[in-house]
Amino acid sequence: MKRLMQLGVPVGIVFIVVMLVVPLPSIILDMLIALNITGALLILLTAMFVEKPLDFAAFPAVILVMTLFRLALNVSATRLVLLNGFAGNVIDTFGHFVVGGSLIVGLIVFAILLVIQFVVITNGAGRVAEVGARFTLDAMPGKQMAIDADLNSGLIDEDEARRRRKEVHAEADFYGAMDGASKFVKGDAIAAIVITLVNLIGGLGVGVGQKGMPFTDAISTYSLLSIGDGLVSQIPALLLSVATGLIVTRSAGGTDMGSDILRQLMARRTPLRVAGFAAITLCLIPGLPKIPFFFAGGVMLLASTRVDEGPDPISPEAEALAALPSPDSPEVLATEIQIDPLGLELSPDIIDLVDPSQGGDLLERVKALRRKVATDIGIVVPPVRTRDNLDLPLRTYAIKLFGIEVARGEAPTGTVLAIGAGFNGDGLGSLPGEATREPVFGLDAKWIPAELRNQAELSGATVVDRASVITTHLAEVVTSHAARLLGREDVRLLTDVVKRNHPVVVDELTPAQMTLGEVQRVLQTLLDEGVSVRDLVRIYEALSLRATATKDLDQLVDSARAALGPAIVAPYTTDRTVHVISLEPQLEQQMLEDLRPTEAGTVIAMDPELGQSVLNQLTTLLTDAENKNLRPVLVCSPQLRAAVRRLVRPSLHQLPVLAYSELVGADQVRSVGVVNSDRLLAVTG
Repeated sequence: MKRLMQLGVPVGIVFIVVMLVVPLPSIILDMLIALNITGALLILLTAMFVEKPLDFAAFPAVILVMTLFRLALNVSATRLVLLNGFAGNVIDTFGHFVVGGSLIVGLIVFAILLVIQFVVITNGAGRVAEVGARFTLDAMPGKQMAIDADLNSGLIDEDEARRRRKEVHAEADFYGAMDGASKFVKGDAIAAIVITLVNLIGGLGVGVGQKGMPFTDAISTYSLLSIGDGLVSQIPALLLSVATGLIVTRSAGGTDMGSDILRQLMARRTPLRVAGFAAITLCLIPGLPKIPFFFAGGVMLLASTRVDEGPDPISPEAEALAALPSPDSPEVLATEIQIDPLGLELSPDIIDLVDPSQGGDLLERVKALRRKVATDIGIVVPPVRTRDNLDLPLRTYAIKLFGIEVARGEAPTGTVLAIGAGFNGDGLGSLPGEATREPVFGLDAKWIPAELRNQAELSGATVVDRASVITTHLAEVVTSHAARLLGREDVRLLTDVVKRNHPVVVDELTPAQMTLGEVQRVLQTLLDEGVSVRDLVRIYEALSLRATATKDLDQLVDSARAALGPAIVAPYTTDRTVHVISLEPQLEQQMLEDLRPTEAGTVIAMDPELGQSVLNQLTTLLTDAENKNLRPVLVCSPQLRAAVRRLVRPSLHQLPVLAYSELVGADQVRSVGVVNSDRLLAVTG
């Protein structure tokens, strides 16, 4: 059956082409004409019973095939009429019985059918198809943005987003095809006029000039058959035109067209009663037939008694809206006050970054960023709610965390960002642009016109597009605030994932030894220190062992760091070498003596001047190392690591603090400086 369906249409089209050149017997022509009329009726009924236009997406192709089939029948019928004076019983019946054997009546009926089809239905359907195609194409970017926004906010999944995008593209393709297919119907009406006129003239020429028939006999034989052929072709053409009008004017509803029409016409009692009384009132006009209008009015009044008016019976959509809770209800208010964990707002002039029709791929990059962050640091980043903000200055974007703006940048339309080593805003010579600073690393850069990208690259600059700038900035914000983004529900989700393959590890840890809240604090501290929590199995195993002896956060974190091993130092290793800043032993000993326990963990209660000196030395060493393209870490004894981290974090949050025991993952350790208690001792190499 499937094979037959695949071959049916191609074989049918080949047969139609054969009909154009090969004469057909009259009996076969009768069967094909009957098939044409029945097929057109089937198409009309199908158009009425579909719930939305896309349910009959093959309709444009059907129009073309049926139009070609009908024209082939015209050619075959014309050939038989002119050669034999007979083209089958169907055409003969339409030429003699339907129009009473009168050429004048036949021409008038034929002309009326043409006016109905060409002037009324075809023109209207063509205009609706043209407007529908234009509006559908104009609405595509907005629909795609809405789908991407729902996907990023977590309202729908990837499969649903893919299905909606496919439906949007299918809708645009359908209305575009219908705009062209309506021209087939219009052209078919014009072709019917030309073919009928040619048949009338040709029939009279063959009958009178070739066969020597009297003029009246020629009209009776050939002209009536030509009119019959025209009527036979116009009936299915009219049905197809009506089907075209129904399809292009059909709005997506929950039921078929007949049910929609009857439900909406019978939804209100008052219109039916007014129409019924108006029809009965017309009976008072002298000379006007009373029975027809009285009958019509009675039907309307009877129908009005059957109407059961509900609160809003016009449409299911209206009923659904009425069923929604009040805007002032607690449920709605509770939903509206929810704060998005992560948000990206764009000024109106850079909204093209999220418009696929203009080449915008920012939303796709944000989705890829979520996957990359999950792979790098081991947490599921919440969906990024992307929206426009009219209050933002032009060409500006803002990144929000729990409704509070934490970062802002610029992305001027039509530009790219050129970044160069030592670039001070004028390093790119004569290239026009606006000097700025790269938002993540603070490097000097310049926004230059996009068409000068190749020239800037030849000048030795690193050139990135606007979407990459925003994505990189967003990644930096997410990474630096990963601890805040890790919520209790996220910890439960990650724990459930671990439990699928390592149930014993999870069962030993929680809730027997640690609650989810305590696990969350440990993971947040690790993230805050720049440690990836991807290897949750090792972390949970270490916590389950350590939690039997203590619940101190610093000790739990240190045990987790020890379990991670070389993964701690790996991000700071280059060519198997790690560059370190260390503390002078005398300074370390003094810090150990100044350790004090607090509720927030151990801290170093050292002299303020000494503490400021240590921070100043660290700042100088870190700056010098970064100028040499090095990324150093501060190392100290394991007992001091957590306290030193708390000491340097407020002013040097980007400086990692590691214990000596955590350097096992590097083959070589090179010192870039030593912090002394009374002076700065810089070590090169």
